[in-house]
Amino acid sequence: MSIAEVTNVTEYEELARQKLPKMVYDYYASGAEDQWTLKENRSAFERIRFRPRILIDVTKVDLSTNVLGFNISMPIMVAPTAMQRMAHPEGELATARAVAKAGTIMTLSSWATSSVEEVASVGPGIRFFQLYVYKDRNVVAQLVRRAERAGFKAIALTVDTPRLGRREADIKNKFVLPSHLTLANFEGLDLGKMDKTADSGLASYVAGQIDRSLTWKDVKWLQTITSLPILVKGVITAEDTELAVQHGAAGIIVSNHGARQLDYVSATISALEEVVQAARGRLPVFLDGGVRRGTDVLKALALGASGVFVSRPNLKLSF
Repeated sequence: MSIAEVTNVTEYEELARQKLPKMVYDYYASGAEDQWTLKENRSAFERIRFRPRILIDVTKVDLSTNVLGFNISMPIMVAPTAMQRMAHPEGELATARAVAKAGTIMTLSSWATSSVEEVASVGPGIRFFQLYVYKDRNVVAQLVRRAERAGFKAIALTVDTPRLGRREADIKNKFVLPSHLTLANFEGLDLGKMDKTADSGLASYVAGQIDRSLTWKDVKWLQTITSLPILVKGVITAEDTELAVQHGAAGIIVSNHGARQLDYVSATISALEEVVQAARGRLPVFLDGGVRRGTDVLKALALGASGVFVSRPNLKLSF
């Protein structure tokens, strides 16, 4: 199959498999341990059925919506995906241009291979910044300030990664960031490179740098160093939804980290309704994970999401 023959996002996956080095493809495509949740993220969507109404005037259809006060063209945004230059030389810069042209929101990963300043330089666009909290809080504060200065509009705080999930494909491949690339946001901090190890270089990097003591009090701490709205990314239960509200989150992203952290958790679309009901309209609820078609977006919206974020489909379109 050639790119010209592709008719849906899923069909790009085989082309990506053919094009990308095995270590890179496996890093993007795989999940944790048995990958049950990776499969379930898709299967759960497939079990949901529509109950359509008929004889409604659809001459004019408006997909536009508002997210945190920003008007966007559709309720589909781009989730943070690390190290995009492994897939294409322009990586996050190409994504930023494409998302701005589409009139929606891009979320830049902390572990991007293009810095916040480089992404801002491609031109106007509504962009959020995904944040991992490092043990050195000065690093975190500096990064947040740089994102603010670069015009980013919100922080997506990832809360499900006190340590990296057991990603067995990365262990087998001895994954490491290719030597010609860096984690660009950390270049000047001597944290931009990843050492080769006997298993996963990323797992070793996370173990050495990411703060495992992160708790809800740190959401409050983050609010003291930035005026940007904070989305809590990684919530899948009603209990944590209530805590997010209590701690002043501006929104929730129902996420299981693309099934790359804890295996055998619910698919995000299965967890969505519980989170929406617990939120009771007090803050917007978004979803990522498993979204591959417009019908998936519609299912998420019907279950109460204010919008969805997509990540792997964006990478498959980039090579």
